[in-house]
Amino acid sequence: MVMTDLHIYGQKQGYRNTEWERDGVAFGWGNNRGIVLMKSADLIQWTHTELYLEKAFKGWENVGAFWAPELIYDDRNGKMMIYFTMRFGNGLNQLYYAYLNKEFTAFESEPQLLFQYPKANKNYIDGDMPKVGNKYHLFYVAHDGVPGIKQAVSDYPNGPYQYDDRFYDPEPEACEAPNVWKRIGEDKWVLMYDIYGISPHNFGFSETTDFKNFVDLGHFNAGKMKSTNFTSPKHGAVIPITKQELQRLAKHWQFDLSFPKK
Repeated sequence: MVMTDLHIYGQKQGYRNTEWERDGVAFGWGNNRGIVLMKSADLIQWTHTELYLEKAFKGWENVGAFWAPELIYDDRNGKMMIYFTMRFGNGLNQLYYAYLNKEFTAFESEPQLLFQYPKANKNYIDGDMPKVGNKYHLFYVAHDGVPGIKQAVSDYPNGPYQYDDRFYDPEPEACEAPNVWKRIGEDKWVLMYDIYGISPHNFGFSETTDFKNFVDLGHFNAGKMKSTNFTSPKHGAVIPITKQELQRLAKHWQFDLSFPKK
């Protein structure tokens, strides 16, 4: 598992005296320097490693943001690949990738551009890359008009990617943080996105079988998808776990768990 170390409310909660880690004019909104790697064999006990590009490689001291990191295993290279949103100073936000070592504790390569957005001076952020068959489907946020979800496709996780100008979310307001997950036991996938352009924030969902045609499932509590113990969700993700893993987690966290009888 990988996550950014950005704390948006750090100043409000007393963790620092300034709004951001560094000057907001020079390094922009939400500036941060690093990420956190965590690894577990049972989803209960976790290792913890902090990584900073400026410490790993020379010439990366001017990194202004290191956001929305995700992981995928690169079968061709036999390595764990991390991909993320990054900018230099207060410049353009773009998608990059790098490789991690086998121990999952350090960078093995310097970041490179994952995908070049074909329109100049447009921010493109928040990648999510499911592998479906032999193709990698990169969903990301294009700040090209009203920010929304686009898709690019490649034979390999590190590209090259075929650009598609279509927006895949049905929302009239701004969206970010796409996450794609497969329904268990079905050849159906759900594209989930954070509709931050509405108040209060909500998630939207669109379902597909072919990654070309998507059916709008609506928002949390305004369609098929229902929320449980949260409101106004932000930048979420869904992962599959086994029944045994679920039972182990429920026991550890003393959560009352029951399954419907067949």
